Amino acid sequence: MTMKRLYHGLPASSTPHRPVDSHPHPPLSSLSDGSFGNRENEFSYTIKYILQNPVYAGAYVYGQRHTTLALGDDNSVRKKPMRQRYDQARVFIPDHHEPYISWEMFAHHQRMIAANAHRLAPQDDAATSVRQGHGLLSGLLRCGRCGRKLQVRSWGKSGTAARYVCRGDFSAGGQYCLGFGGASIDKQISEQVLETISPLTLEASLQAAQSYEAAQRETTHALRLQIQQVEYEAARAFEQYDQADPKHRLVTSQLESRWNAKLEELAQLQEQLHALQAAVTPLSEADRQMIMALGRHFHELWFSDACAMALKKKIIRILIREIMVSLDDDTQDLTFMMHWQGGCHTTMSMKKPLSGAIKYKTPEQDIELIRNLSVRCDDGEIARVLSKLGRTTARGKRWNQTRVAYTRKLYGIPAADKAHLDPNILSLGQAVKYTGVSDTTLMKLINKSLLPYHQVAPYAPLEINKSDLDSDLVRSILEHLKTTGVLVLEGVSLPRQESLFQ
Repeated sequence: MTMKRLYHGLPASSTPHRPVDSHPHPPLSSLSDGSFGNRENEFSYTIKYILQNPVYAGAYVYGQRHTTLALGDDNSVRKKPMRQRYDQARVFIPDHHEPYISWEMFAHHQRMIAANAHRLAPQDDAATSVRQGHGLLSGLLRCGRCGRKLQVRSWGKSGTAARYVCRGDFSAGGQYCLGFGGASIDKQISEQVLETISPLTLEASLQAAQSYEAAQRETTHALRLQIQQVEYEAARAFEQYDQADPKHRLVTSQLESRWNAKLEELAQLQEQLHALQAAVTPLSEADRQMIMALGRHFHELWFSDACAMALKKKIIRILIREIMVSLDDDTQDLTFMMHWQGGCHTTMSMKKPLSGAIKYKTPEQDIELIRNLSVRCDDGEIARVLSKLGRTTARGKRWNQTRVAYTRKLYGIPAADKAHLDPNILSLGQAVKYTGVSDTTLMKLINKSLLPYHQVAPYAPLEINKSDLDSDLVRSILEHLKTTGVLVLEGVSLPRQESLFQ
């Protein structure tokens, strides 16, 4: 149906009175390069105009466009063109002339166009078209505070984590109504859906097997009936040709062409039947068992990586019409009111999922331990202490030098400046070099509380003050050990000092 036919096919009462403020569309013949830009875009615009224009459904519309005053960014008052719906125009006369399509079909087309939208309008009731994004509930969630549809934002390092957000009055300088991560929400809603349809999955599998076989039989039967009809018409054409007088060459030629056309049509149908019989195979027992397994293991298949997100969205939209979501600011509980397609309503509540910045946050005690250890220890030593203490990162991974360095940088903890450390504070190894005795000897003095020390945490390096190593008691014990080779922890005195023991 061309545009010329559409215009000239209208009754005389409607053709000359096309609304002057309606969107004029270019005729198909004018879609040439350089006239209206891209040819595909102009053609799409023309098709959309035809589908959305109520004149083809027998209605007369005038006054959809009007001008209103709006405040610009520079606080100046400007005129802003607005376009109303056809049923809210100044003049709307249904059944004005003979339609090309019924009004019910026109309304059905408008609903389909709205359902195919990719962007959400504040008052849009459509669920938008199914796309390949990771937001399972995109287009289904509606804010229980302001009534707006929730938008899907891609999050995470790879940009595939879905986050549902209600924009609220953010565009006007306000803030978002609510926002939450989509992974746990999608999983909970999926569990609700699977719990609802699980008793019906086995029955659906049986119906799918029966429908598959029935569709094969119906297609083959319809094609055979068509072949029978064409065989009869071919035989009838032959009889008419056979009974014609050969003297009438024009008549016989016409009858012969009809007969040949029917024979060609019959040959094509027979080829289609043979191709269909060769391509379509009956449902084997293995195929039947596979379809049955689909119903028994529907839960595992739903959460499988092989199940496409677009398929899940289609199933969800068949079952659920809309989901109202509200947030309790005090308890941080999310309440979901699910409106099923059959008219039932169910409610589900859960805690608001924590964001990664909160959920995967390093515990304060680990941060404080890293802060204290980083005064004298490098990142490798800190990682060793944390691992021996059984600590892990916020994501449950083992500490290593790289992760300690990242945590220090994240929380602004400076690294150890070993070039400017206090020379009077020695580690156990440094104390061994300073005193000239083994670390075992020093540990015995520490265990007997004869040598004071400091340790930030268990398994952390020991910190020994040089003045404690130079104390009279420790010096006397170490000198006696070096002289006699015997470690005596009590009753040892220096030669120039009176004994402190009897």
